[in-house]
Amino acid sequence: MVPLSWYLIFSAILFSIGLFGVLSRRNLVAILLGIELMLNSVNVNLAAFWRYGTVTNITGQVFAIIVFAVAAAEVSVGLALVISVYRKRNTVIADEIDMLKF
Repeated sequence: MVPLSWYLIFSAILFSIGLFGVLSRRNLVAILLGIELMLNSVNVNLAAFWRYGTVTNITGQVFAIIVFAVAAAEVSVGLALVISVYRKRNTVIADEIDMLKF
């Protein structure tokens, strides 16, 4: 059986890669992918703590399903915004999008 610490280390590495992707990329689609990696690392944590928990309820699984649903909604809304910005500005570079500035 794989120890809990391995899952937590894997989740921390996955979250770090996602955070690096969000902070270092300029492309909006790459930023969305980094956010998805961070959400998946949360799901790994939830499943690991559910599996190694002493309580026999399914709370971890329910939270993981909720995170999946939120991630799906985030992707759909985020990609819709990216497509809208691309149609308006012909770019998906985050630094060049300044529509809210006067």
